[in-house]
Amino acid sequence: MCRVYVGEIVLSTSRRFQLVDITGRVEDIVSKSGVRNGMCLVYAPHATAAIIANEHEPGLMDDILDEVRRLFPPNEPWRHNRIDDNAHAHLGSAIIGASRIFPVINGRLVRGTWQNIFLVEMDGPRSRRRVVVEVMGAG
Repeated sequence: MCRVYVGEIVLSTSRRFQLVDITGRVEDIVSKSGVRNGMCLVYAPHATAAIIANEHEPGLMDDILDEVRRLFPPNEPWRHNRIDDNAHAHLGSAIIGASRIFPVINGRLVRGTWQNIFLVEMDGPRSRRRVVVEVMGAG
C-alpha cells in the first residue's frame, strides 16, 4: 500500500543571500511519515529561492553564495528589475531549481555523507519561507 505524507517547514531568513540547513527538519518529517521505502520531495514554493544538497562547511557555504552572486549579480540591468528589484533571484531559482528528490530506504532519508539539504535564499531577508516535504512510498 502506498503512503503519502506531507509536512511543511516554515522558516525566516536574515540576509539577502543565505543558505539555511533544513536537513534535520526534513529527516524528522521522513521519520514521521511511516514510509519505509520510497521518495522524498523537498520543494520551495517560491520563485526567488532554491533547494540544494551539499556539505555544511562554512567555507564551502560562503563559496556557494559567492558563486550564486557571481552568476546572478543583483546589480545587473535585468529587465525584470524595472518591476521588482529581484531579477537575479528569479534567475537563480529557475536555474538552480526549487526542488530535490531523495530516496527513502528502510525508513531513512538517503543522502551522501557530506550532503545536507539547504534552502538557498536569494531575495532576503524574508520573515516567512516555506518548504513542502512530500514523502511517498510503501509503509
